[in-house]
Amino acid sequence: MMNPKKYKRGYFMPPVESTDWVHKEYITEAPIWCSVDLRDGNQALIIPMSLEEKIEYFKTLVAVGFKEIEVGFPAASETEYIFLRTLIEQDLIPDDVTIQVLTQAREHIIRKTFAALEGCKRSVVHLYNSTSVAQREQVFRKSKEEIIQIAVDGAVMLRDLAAETEGNFQFQYSPESFTGTEVDFALDICNAVLDVWQPTADSKVIINLPVTVSMSMPHVYASQIEYMCKNLKFRENVIVSLHPHNDRGCAVADTELGLLAGADRIEGTLFGNGERTGNVDIITLALNMYTHGVDPKLHFDNLPEITEVYERTTRMHVYERQPYSGALVFAAFSGSHQDAIAKGMQWREEKHCDQWTVPYLLIDPTDLGRRYEKDVIRINSQSGKGGIGYVLEQKYGYDLPKGMREDLGYTVKDVSDHKHKELSAEEVRDIFEKTYVNIQHPVTLPEYHFEQVSEHIKATITIERDGQKTMVSAEGNGRFDAVSNALKDYLDTPYTDLIYKEHALEEGSTSQAAAYVGITMPDGRTVWGAGIHNDIIVASVTALVSAINRAL
Repeated sequence: MMNPKKYKRGYFMPPVESTDWVHKEYITEAPIWCSVDLRDGNQALIIPMSLEEKIEYFKTLVAVGFKEIEVGFPAASETEYIFLRTLIEQDLIPDDVTIQVLTQAREHIIRKTFAALEGCKRSVVHLYNSTSVAQREQVFRKSKEEIIQIAVDGAVMLRDLAAETEGNFQFQYSPESFTGTEVDFALDICNAVLDVWQPTADSKVIINLPVTVSMSMPHVYASQIEYMCKNLKFRENVIVSLHPHNDRGCAVADTELGLLAGADRIEGTLFGNGERTGNVDIITLALNMYTHGVDPKLHFDNLPEITEVYERTTRMHVYERQPYSGALVFAAFSGSHQDAIAKGMQWREEKHCDQWTVPYLLIDPTDLGRRYEKDVIRINSQSGKGGIGYVLEQKYGYDLPKGMREDLGYTVKDVSDHKHKELSAEEVRDIFEKTYVNIQHPVTLPEYHFEQVSEHIKATITIERDGQKTMVSAEGNGRFDAVSNALKDYLDTPYTDLIYKEHALEEGSTSQAAAYVGITMPDGRTVWGAGIHNDIIVASVTALVSAINRAL
C-alpha cells in the first residue's frame, strides 16, 4: 500500500518573504542560453554518441544560435577529453561561442581541466560541490563549515590556475542540490566563493542554482531564486543561472518563474533530454517566449531537421505530444477543431492579419518548418467537413461547395472508420475523385451541340445508356442550362434545385477547370458530382452527368 507519511518535504523556504516575481506578467527578454546536451553524464544515453555524432550535434547547436555550449567533464572522461581537444585543434568553435567544462573541487581534476583547455579562445570553467542536507549528512558526512571550505578551496585553485594558464576563462559555481539546501546556507557558500573570485564588470562570475532534484512547486523555487538574487554579493557583476531538472514535471514552470524572479541565464537541453526525467527543454522555453512576442535569440525555423539530428545521434525519440516539436502537437483530428482552424486561416486571409490568433494553434506551424497539410489537419473517422475540405483545397486546389464538403466528409469518415486508420491527403483526394469526379456510368454524353435560338441556347445532346443512344433537345438561358433541361426531359425522375460552382484549379493558359454540381432528387436527397476538364463547359456538363450517375 502507498504510504504518503513516509515522505517529508525536503526543500526550504527563504528566511524572508521573496515574492516580488508575482507582480510580473511575462518574460520580457531572452536569457543567456547554455546548452548542456553534450555532457555524457547529463545526456544519460544508453548508447553514448560517437565523436563524429558529437561534432555534428555541436554544429547543430551552433546553427540554432547557442553562444554557450557545455562540452563535458574532460578531466573525468576520456571521451569528453578527446571531444574537447578535437573541437579546439580542428578550430570548430566559432569566435562568438564560449564552451563550458565541468570540474569537481579537487586539485588534480582542476589541473587536468585547465590542461584540456589549452588553446581554447574562451571558456567557462564550472566548479561544483554538493550542499544539500541529504548529501552533507548521508554522502559526505561533513558539517556546513567543511562543505563551505571545499567550495572555497576549489575557488582558490581555479583562480590561481587560471592566472597561471594562458586563456580567457570565466568562472561558474554551483551549489549542487540547491533545491535541497537551506536557502540561507546556499547564500553563505555562494558568497564565500564570490569573495574569492571578486567579480568585476569586465570579469563577471556565474552562480548557477540548479534544480538537481525537483522537490517543490515552482513558486517555491521562484522565491528561493529571488532571495538569492537580492542577497548575493557583487550582484551587478554576477550572472545568476538556473539548471532545472524535471523530476516533478515542472522544469519549464520552474525556469519561467525563476526568470521572473531575477535569473539571467538558463542551462538546459534540446527536447529536455537528460538523466532521470531530463533537463528543462530549451525549445519549449524559447518558443513560449516567441508566442509572447519576445525574440528568444534561438532559431527553430527548421525544427523537423533538428529533431531528425537529435533522434539519429542520441537514439532517443521525441514524444509525439512533446510541446512544439512532437509529430502530433499541431494535429487536429476533431471536426470542430478542424473547422475552427480552417475558418481562422480564412479570417487571416480576409482581414490581412499581421498577428497570429488562429484558434487551437498557439504558434504558426510554418514558423517552425512544419506544413499545414501534413502536420495540422489530419484525417480520420473523427474528422469533419471543414478539415477534409481544407486539405483538398490547400494541397490540390479543390474548393468544394459547403454542402458537398459535408457529403464528402461522411464518405471519407466512413472509409477511415472501416479501415480503422488515419487517411493521408492523397487518400482523401483519391476518395473524392473516385466517388465524385467524371463519373461515366450508367449515363454518358458522347456528343452535344449548341445553337442560338432567339434569346436562348438550344442544346442537342446524345445520351448513351446501357448501349442505347438517345438524342434529346432543349432550350435554356445558357449552354449549361440547356443541357440540364435536356437531361431533365430524358430522366424518369427529374431533379430540381440545381447547385453549381466552378473555379480554375491553377493559373495559366493550360489550367484545368473544376465544376461542382448538386441536384435535389424527388425523395429530397441532394446528390453531388464534379467534373474536371480544360474547358469549363465540358467540366460543368461532366459534373452534372456525374451527379446524375451517382443518383441513378
